[in-house]
Amino acid sequence: MAKQLFVPTYRIDECLQEIRQCLEIGWTGLGYKTVEFEKAWKEYTGFQHCHFVNSATAGLHLAVKVLKERFGWEDGDEVISTPLTFVSTNHAILYENLSVVFADVDEYLCLDPQDVERRITPRTRAVMFVGMAGSSGAYREILALCRKHGLALIVDAAHMAGTRLEGKAVGLEADATVFSFQAVKNLPTADSGMVCFARAQDDELARKLSWLGINKDTYSRSNSKEAYKWHYDVEHVGYKYHGNSIMAAIGLVQLRYLDADNAYRRQICQWYEEAFAGNDLIGMVPLPRGCESSRHIFPILVDDRDSMILALNQSEVFPGVHYRDNTHYSMYRSGSGTCPRAREKSERLFSLPLHLRLTRSDVQYIAEKVTSYVNSKVPA
Repeated sequence: MAKQLFVPTYRIDECLQEIRQCLEIGWTGLGYKTVEFEKAWKEYTGFQHCHFVNSATAGLHLAVKVLKERFGWEDGDEVISTPLTFVSTNHAILYENLSVVFADVDEYLCLDPQDVERRITPRTRAVMFVGMAGSSGAYREILALCRKHGLALIVDAAHMAGTRLEGKAVGLEADATVFSFQAVKNLPTADSGMVCFARAQDDELARKLSWLGINKDTYSRSNSKEAYKWHYDVEHVGYKYHGNSIMAAIGLVQLRYLDADNAYRRQICQWYEEAFAGNDLIGMVPLPRGCESSRHIFPILVDDRDSMILALNQSEVFPGVHYRDNTHYSMYRSGSGTCPRAREKSERLFSLPLHLRLTRSDVQYIAEKVTSYVNSKVPA
């Protein structure tokens, strides 16, 4: 069990106590604990507007849709994004009939600012920055580019719960930042996310859109003293993207431990780095200066990656791949060949087990298996 890629840890008794409150008062949906969790996330991160949703994918879609409406983007306008990410990042762009333009990655596995600037055209409207593995990458440079060229910035912070850059949460200066609390993330619930907008008007629209376009949610109406509180308007064709109080209750507990949990994840990564130090056959991914990463995953680069994974499986070690270059997929094949660094890294990249149940001896065992395999491939 310990050598699985992900094994989430829940403080079960505390989670059940928070959930029990929902069940006792009979309120498990939107409101109550979702309001508490949004407030707690604001206090923890410094974001002014935080909206709890049922997944980070929903949050990304809302971010793209709200900004499209605010700025008046047209179908076919372009958003620059990375091919080295989970597909929901780029699906969120396509949901709104916008075009994905891929830019290559840098040594941090995040967007390369120089290549981003090369991809800007008169139809470019935004940049989607992904904090791969919890790294802030070249976020500051990407932010400066967006401001220079008048582009919106969306941060896919699915891996970044607890990441800080120079002591602050990443994305505070962006138009929208989206976090994931999916089952195996650093702050795990069963599934949920948080979309954080810079502008109050964007947050207000997102809340309507995530509740089917209705201008008063059920929690607000239940606490209202209006005589005709069931009289509401439907202003948009919206979605059922809102989060619920059960997931928020779990999130409230997990948030209490996030910094301590991330500190242990950084310790695990340090053990890996010490074990691989000096071995040129194992490529490690650096962190930028000033970045205190959440360390959601520990990626390394090796030759003959697929065979290595099969060999590790035989030793009861189960790594993962984050991620396949999205241009491998039929949906995004038109971008094939445009980002050679992302393609090369994608073919060599895989993630070692990283979770709170790993011990130092587990890490040593995993590292020994990896080292033994790569060394065995060196010609005598």
